Amino acid sequence: MPEKLKITESEEILNPERQLRAKEYAQISRRLFVVDLALGAAYVLLWLLAGLSPWLRDQMQRLTQATWLSVPLFALGFGLPYLLLTAPLNYYSGFVLPHRYEQSTQTLKGWLLDQLKGLVIAGVLGLIILEIIYALLGAFPQTWWLWMALVMLIFTVLLSNLAPVLIFPLFYKYKPLDDEDLVQRLTQLAAKAGTQVKGVYVFDMSSKTVAANAALMGLGNTRRIVLGDTLVDKFTASEIETVLAHELGHHVHKDLPLGIIVQSLLTLAGFWLADGVMRWGITTFNYNSLTDPATLPLLMVAMSVFGLVTMPLSNAWSRWREVKADTYALEMTRKPHAFINAMTRLANQNLADAEPPAWVEFLLHSHPSISKRVTRAKAFEQAK
Repeated sequence: MPEKLKITESEEILNPERQLRAKEYAQISRRLFVVDLALGAAYVLLWLLAGLSPWLRDQMQRLTQATWLSVPLFALGFGLPYLLLTAPLNYYSGFVLPHRYEQSTQTLKGWLLDQLKGLVIAGVLGLIILEIIYALLGAFPQTWWLWMALVMLIFTVLLSNLAPVLIFPLFYKYKPLDDEDLVQRLTQLAAKAGTQVKGVYVFDMSSKTVAANAALMGLGNTRRIVLGDTLVDKFTASEIETVLAHELGHHVHKDLPLGIIVQSLLTLAGFWLADGVMRWGITTFNYNSLTDPATLPLLMVAMSVFGLVTMPLSNAWSRWREVKADTYALEMTRKPHAFINAMTRLANQNLADAEPPAWVEFLLHSHPSISKRVTRAKAFEQAK
């Protein structure tokens, strides 16, 4: 095997040509996002106004009177046409566009296989959640939304713990990092941050994309440092340290449990809103009861609209925590130059718009713009 090229510590410059392409890529992606929202809204309105929900409910009840079985059957009948309707859009946005902008390395077969895996996982988890929702609607019609929020809290914690060992390996192959010096540097960083990790791993991110990333994954006995091979191969050790230190900042600031709490409160509010919308729908569309499977589109639209409306609030929270994690990374490593290089290299490699329009960042971005992150790091460097 040829020896890996050594990435030097020289200054990384933002590539103007790639920034032009990044802005084009981001603009097209936003347009596709709007088209997807419009298709979803039109689809749900069709179901509600054309009376398709009670019609499908009646067809399902001819097959079975059991709510536990009619709910997944209704969900299949409601979801499959939408999946087919949006398949061309998903193919264009998920496969064609990333290849056009040279961000994807996947074959069509590999991409389709990932889509199938994701669909199966989302379908299984989604059906479990729906079954619990409608069971609670029947058992606790007045307070089901409160109990369901608690269920989702438990569900989120379990998934956070199990995802690194059950779900992540379905999409990526990963193995222990064989760079002993880098492993030692990263584990020492983790120990300094008071984080117990079960090893440092590298995963084959290059099998799907040219983008680079790193994460601190899992909870408790599944917590581990995970680096994309695109990061290990293209970034210096000091730059990787600053990237990991940022992730450790989230741990030190308890962002995962705080994020779960914030998301749980938003979920609680969303289910409470869905309860009101479903009760309104029973009267307006003459549905039988809260446990009527025909209420499913109302549940979906209520949760989707609530998520869309509160997205700027969620993103503002996330950007605040990201700034704190950046500050921690700079203070912990004392390597602002490496941090600046890492951010600039990420912009160049990931084709990220370093300075998006202010309204885009406010509404859609969970992270501060790279230009803002670099500016803060330069201020830190000057203040040293």
